[in-house]
Formats: sequence, structure tokens, C-alpha cells
Amino acid sequence: MALFESVIDIIGGTPLVRLASTTGGAGAPVYVKLESHNPGGSAKDRAALWMIRAAERDGLLSAGGTVVETTSGNTGIGVALVAARLGYRAVIFISSSVAAEKIRLLRAYGAEVHTVDGYLPKTHPDSPFGSAKRFVDETPGAWRAGQYDNPANPQAHFDSTGPEIWSDTDGRITHLVSSVGTGGTITGIAEYLGEASGGRVRIVGAEPEYSSYGGGDGSPKSIEGAGHAAHPEVGEDVWPQSFHPAAVDDYVLVSDRDSIEAARDVARCDGLLLGGSGGTAVAAGRRLASTLGPDDLVVVVAPDSGRNYLSTYFDDDWVVDNGFAAEPVGAGGSRVRDVTRGAERPLHTVGKNLTVAEAVDAIAAAGWGDDETVFVTFVREPALTALPASEALGVVTVRQLATAANDGLVVDAAETALPTIGIDRAAATAVRLLDAKRPGWARAAVLSDGRIVGTVDRDALAGAAS
Repeated sequence: MALFESVIDIIGGTPLVRLASTTGGAGAPVYVKLESHNPGGSAKDRAALWMIRAAERDGLLSAGGTVVETTSGNTGIGVALVAARLGYRAVIFISSSVAAEKIRLLRAYGAEVHTVDGYLPKTHPDSPFGSAKRFVDETPGAWRAGQYDNPANPQAHFDSTGPEIWSDTDGRITHLVSSVGTGGTITGIAEYLGEASGGRVRIVGAEPEYSSYGGGDGSPKSIEGAGHAAHPEVGEDVWPQSFHPAAVDDYVLVSDRDSIEAARDVARCDGLLLGGSGGTAVAAGRRLASTLGPDDLVVVVAPDSGRNYLSTYFDDDWVVDNGFAAEPVGAGGSRVRDVTRGAERPLHTVGKNLTVAEAVDAIAAAGWGDDETVFVTFVREPALTALPASEALGVVTVRQLATAANDGLVVDAAETALPTIGIDRAAATAVRLLDAKRPGWARAAVLSDGRIVGTVDRDALAGAAS
């Protein structure tokens, strides 16, 4: 066994493993590039090392300095471990909604972690980006890695990941499948493979169905690290400079449900524990492989390990409560869906920008009843038919608005967002869980595939449970 002088020296050199559970023997073989074998557990170790080394060479980071990054977790972990080895302070700004395991890992590596509201536009001073910029501006010796726009991010994969894949497949790779987050991984690998193969290798972006990279509406998705969401209050959807769109030949759109099911399936059938974005890539790679022949060879990049998501995608309760799976019920047992109001039609919504009087007029024009639940939301065009929980700012009814000032904003008159429950949770379990989550609740929002599709009343749910 080789001896290494530092943790930095073992970044890269990750294995390719063939999936046994791919297409039932038909189609092309699929190999998974297991980036979880990097010391920090993800492909982002490569980007972190390359960005920090480039900053040192360019005089942007000097001894005793502070490395600052905005991240959904993995880049921050890579930054934290490289900074620890090289003697830098690491300060990470991260959304409070990411998996708890990632935040704990960051702190384990000695990083200073600031959890902030991740669902604010980038231009907002209190967003993760705004908070990180303010910290750098106020801290002598601080440098922000800026993975989204740092050319060292794709360069890391041009220099290391791409050559590894080409060498390990003896140049036989025909298709590369990767999710697109910052875009650095797919861009760097694609550009290397394009040069090495003379353009023969096809590059496929595995995309959450709502991601704007693949033509979606840019609304929030449940898979961390994959795809690109566009906040409704940002006018122009600016993509990261680390992503070179011309590097991608095709996109395969994957639902959040299919991503989660693929990750769970590979864990149980292949013994490979992949994260959600790896599940997205595997689902796309399987679909692609089924259309190819045995002389083709598909490589799927799995960016990180499922160990980071044991409290989410691999937790049975989380999956059911977010509407991605069904809880078993006995013969004749009822589920939340049996008493859900509105799941058969688009939600009733009004934009947060309306005054109370305008909201009342809009509700009346739509023909909704005075006691029907109306969600107050960000404004998107066209309006979403199923609502991400992060965009449900509150709820109102016409009767509740009757006592509010007509010229006030409806968002200020709204109740707080409702508690949520999965549409296929057993009714009896749902009552118990919601009673514990919010004592005295009267209504709850119902989730299907991670999005609000209707509401349920406690009396109706309790009646179905009895």
C-alpha cells in the first residue's frame, strides 16, 4: 500500500464500479464514478483543492488567511479539510435547509458555519451569497472561493477526473452522464473527454425536471446539489460561469421521486450508497443505457455518498412525509389522500404583492369560496400548479381578510405557513404526527413528490383514522 504525506495527496483516483442492477442484461454497461472515495466524501474535494492552490499562486490567499465559501455542503466540506491541512481558517455560509449531516461534518473539520435562509435571492444582503460577501469585505485576509464562477472549479476536473475516466476505461467510454450543479464537474470532464476522443464521447446532463439548465421553470427541487433553481424575485436567471453549456450534448430530465428511488435502489441492489444527485445521474444513465448496445459504455458520475442524506432520502419517514412514498396501511385503512381537499385541481394561490383588497377581488373572480384555503406565494409566470413548500409564504381565507386593512399587503395579513404531511401517510399516523408537530392545528398542507397539492382538515383526517 502506498504511503501519503497528507490528506491532500489522496484527493482523486476514485474507482469506477459497474452497476449490476442496470437494465436486466440489455443495453449498454453502466459504470459509476464513486467520488465519495475522496477524503471529504465528494467530487468537491477536487474543486476545493484546485481553487485554494490557484488563489495561493495568484496572491489572493496568504499564510494565516481565511477561506470563505457559500455552499450546499460538499464544497464547504472540501474547503474545510483542505484549509485544515494548509493552516487556513474556513468560514462556510450554508442554507439551514440542507441535510443536517453536512453541517455536522463541516463543524467536525473545524469550519466556522453560518446557517442562513437559503431561499432568498442572491442579490439580497442576507442571502448566503450576500452574507459571505459582507463577511469577506469586513475581514482582513479573507478570500471567497466562489465555486460558481471560479475557473479552477472546472479545471480540477479537466486535470484529474476526466483523465482518470479516460484511462480507466481504456478510452472505450461512449457516454458520460453527470448532474449539473455549479457545472464545474461536467464541464471539466466533458472538455477533457472531448479532446481525448476527438468529440466522440457524448455528454449527457442529468437534470431535475424543474431545473432551468434542462428547460424547466427553475422552481425549487428536493435534490440537493443538482440542477439550477431561479428565485422568482430575481429578474435575470444568471447561470454559473463554471458551467459551459456548450459542453453538454443532451439532457435527460429526472423527477425528484425517480432520483430518490434510484439512490435507494442502488444501495439495496448494488451495495452503493449514493447521494440524491447521484441518484439523478443513475436514473438518467439507466434510461440512456437501455437505448444503447453492448459495445457502448456509459460512465455515471456520483458526486457524493448517501451517508450525507441518512436523515432525508434514506429515511423512510422523511420520504413518506414529503410525499415520495406510501406508508403501508391495513385492509380498509385510509390515507391522507382520501380526505385531501384540492389535489384534483391546481392550488388556490394569490401573489404576495397584492393588497388585501386586490386579493379579495382575485379570489372572488376565481369563484373560490369564502372559507377555502388560499396560499400566498411568490409570483411566478406561469403560476405553479403544485407548490414547493419554500414558496408557500402563508395562507388566508376571505373571511380572515375581512378584518384586515384593505390597503395592506395580503402577505402581512396571512397566517403562517401550514404544517405539512405526505399524501400517502396513513391517516392515523398523520393525526399523531401533526398533533406533535403543531398542537391545535386545524389544517395541514399535503405534499406529493415534495410539493403542496392540497390541504387536509383535522376533523376529516381524524374521522378517516377512526
